[in-house]
Amino acid sequence: MTQVSLPRLYALRAAYLLMAVGLGLTIWPGILNPDRDWSLMGGVVQCVLAAVSLLALLGLRYPVRMVPLLMFELIWKGMWLALVGLPAWQAGDMSVGTTETLVACLMGVIFPLVIPWRHVWETYVAAPGDRWR
Repeated sequence: MTQVSLPRLYALRAAYLLMAVGLGLTIWPGILNPDRDWSLMGGVVQCVLAAVSLLALLGLRYPVRMVPLLMFELIWKGMWLALVGLPAWQAGDMSVGTTETLVACLMGVIFPLVIPWRHVWETYVAAPGDRWR
């Protein structure tokens, strides 16, 4: 197993801190507000993002163990950009909400830069899986 360098550990921690603070400032005021009025999916999104912000705090202590959280963020943001953001932009159909989400997803460009890809390969691809029985 490869060891992750100290600068990479600090870069990972910075990414988790950015997630925790960013989501903390944008999501948690709505979570803590007793007068919130969410649609069904709006409530789901808010609660999932609040959970992600709490898991990001774990990443400050365990940056390598929490790499799947960064991979989750990278994958959903990449999918949203490819399937929703880019088609809306190409069609000239960018609402305020779509534009805000596009900007938030583009901030995810840091994740491929900090994820220790050799560790991901060795741990999640090349290593044998856990037994089924």
